[in-house]
Amino acid sequence: MQDIPENQILEAVDTLFEEEIDFLSQLTRHPSTRGNEQSAQKFMATTLEERGYEVDQWEVKVEDIAHLPGFSPVIGDYDEAINVVGTHRSESRKGKSLILNGHIDVVPTGPLDMWDEDPFTPYVKDGWLYGRGAADMKAGIASNLYALDALRKLGYQPAADVFFQSVVEEECTGNGALACLQRGYKADAALIPEPFNESLTSAQIGVIWLQVHLKGVPVHVLEAGSGSNAIEAAIPLISALHELEARWNAPEVRHSAYKDHSHPLNLNIGKIEGGDWASSVPAWCIFDVRMAIFPGQDIEAAKKDLEQTILQAANKNGFLRNNPPEIVYHGFQAEGYSLEEHQNINKVPAIETLEKAHKTVTGETLLKVPTTATTDARFFGLYADTPALVYGPKCDGIHGFNERVELESVRRITKATALFIANWCGLEKAVI
Repeated sequence: MQDIPENQILEAVDTLFEEEIDFLSQLTRHPSTRGNEQSAQKFMATTLEERGYEVDQWEVKVEDIAHLPGFSPVIGDYDEAINVVGTHRSESRKGKSLILNGHIDVVPTGPLDMWDEDPFTPYVKDGWLYGRGAADMKAGIASNLYALDALRKLGYQPAADVFFQSVVEEECTGNGALACLQRGYKADAALIPEPFNESLTSAQIGVIWLQVHLKGVPVHVLEAGSGSNAIEAAIPLISALHELEARWNAPEVRHSAYKDHSHPLNLNIGKIEGGDWASSVPAWCIFDVRMAIFPGQDIEAAKKDLEQTILQAANKNGFLRNNPPEIVYHGFQAEGYSLEEHQNINKVPAIETLEKAHKTVTGETLLKVPTTATTDARFFGLYADTPALVYGPKCDGIHGFNERVELESVRRITKATALFIANWCGLEKAVI
């Protein structure tokens, strides 16, 4: 790369840091829950256009991606599910290309009265920035953007193509990242600053979402014994799923990356609804299931195991034996991904480049940690043979109340990202 002292890059990040936090606050104000990402994506597109990037903005269409590996089924439509990619084209293309990926979608807030402040009115307290999506993962989007800005402030740009991605659907399918692959965006490595406490994700689990639809026999509660309660029928099915969860977590079947983790695969009954009237035996119940799988675990075999578990438990219910549950797959059909096991010529140099950047900024060795969550890294690693480095700031309360991100951690991640880009892509004089 161009001979630029690393301390100048770090100082450039510091100079822009107040502006970066202001940008993060503005972005957090957009309530970009699923289906409502449009204003945030318009903001991102404008931000990238103002910086001179070639901006591609398009609506994700199911018919464009449904045939691709990694696609997750959806319920409903994708009206105005907008992806944004800003492309930097290098003049020399001397370095290695890079995808900087982040997701704009955030999870629902839950009851507003359980937040200390409005979740979409971000504020700073004791060195943390609070707000829904501030950590997961708009701080990562900000660090990606301002790492590039810091290099430009010094009069330089990456000496390789860089694709800045702001995608939808990470929290429920990952189809936004998949649409970027379908669109043709490929690179030598990908960096995804998910808020995993300044560690490198060495492996991530896969996730399966499904709904279980149960029927019952409605009668007046005065003769409840002659009916069939669909809500109560769900209870033994949920218990059976927890037994499956325990079996999948057994040490003898655990993936090597999780051998020291006591409970890596987590089942969650995330939503349940049913019935129509307090004095009527409920004729219906639907509950939503999230179950994890290990990297390398066959997703179709896992689905069959889940189905058999549910149906066998239902068979013990007199009514459900003849009226079996309907199982509907929607959302995540995500395979696990192990960066450690990824065989690609760029993996080791990419990791070493990030390790060096992290060490320079923090003075510490980069920890490699498996996560019990999933990220969009799987699309790049499994379906594009692109090493995907998940490395982001320190957070607290993601998917919960009073979500927050530590600002000094955001500063460190931005610095490490800028150094990583400079050494991975190389640098050339910026074209203004």
